[in-house]
Amino acid sequence: MTDDHGIPPIDIIKEKLPGFSKGQKLIATFILEHYEKASYMTAQKLGETVGTSESTVVRFALELGFEGYPEMQKSLQAYTKTRLTALQRLEIADDRVDKSNILQSVLNHDINQIRATSDAADSAEFALAVEQIVAAEKIYIFGAMSSNMPARFLDYYLRLIFDNVVFVDEVGVSGIKQQMIRAGEGDVLICISFPRYCNSAAETARFAKARGVSVVAITDSKNSPLASHANRILLAKSDMASFADSLVAPLSLINALIVAIGMKKRIEIEQVFAKLEKIWNQENVYDGK
Repeated sequence: MTDDHGIPPIDIIKEKLPGFSKGQKLIATFILEHYEKASYMTAQKLGETVGTSESTVVRFALELGFEGYPEMQKSLQAYTKTRLTALQRLEIADDRVDKSNILQSVLNHDINQIRATSDAADSAEFALAVEQIVAAEKIYIFGAMSSNMPARFLDYYLRLIFDNVVFVDEVGVSGIKQQMIRAGEGDVLICISFPRYCNSAAETARFAKARGVSVVAITDSKNSPLASHANRILLAKSDMASFADSLVAPLSLINALIVAIGMKKRIEIEQVFAKLEKIWNQENVYDGK
């Protein structure tokens, strides 16, 4: 029972609450009232906070149907990160970030996100996504809020490879649909969405798929709102160190996508960059010292 499968942990706790022991009810009540804090506590810390033992917390996780506390914590975190407000993120960051060495703490956090993304990578799904993008008649790219930045990064490089790329601006759902009014079969939408999920991303994907567009979703979970409208799903781990979203792993995945597409279009890229280098030299764009 993980963040990608099963019933949300809060619903399980509510269902089983009447049959819990006294100690288990203390844990359950705290989680229900403060799930955003509980999801990032160790079993020992959670036990101390509610006035029970670490072993009781572990048994509580088993009672819920999890293999152990780490699995319950992972499920809680998946539930939590889609609901946290910016203010709640700030509060949680106080406990998660080592204030004596913020730089190293955040770097290690991002390293772990990339490692987890690599471990869970689906090479076959990735290859199919690359083939669909390369073969597309038109490539639409969309990302809302913080996901707009990796979307623009992808747009910048794909425009160097293709002349059929359309960046869809986030200007309200009706405005988004207006920009995609000519989209149809043979086209691809690359849609990016990470917690907190924006409704506009899922709605854009739904609209595109209904018109026959192949949707490549770049997101963190097969249970994300975007995934249900996708033909291909590329997963990258995303978490927050503070109020800011950590998009290092998604950017690494997007970088791999750009490299894979570039290798398929090697001749075209060489021709484009030969022309660009002449322009850059003429305009003195880069420091040649």
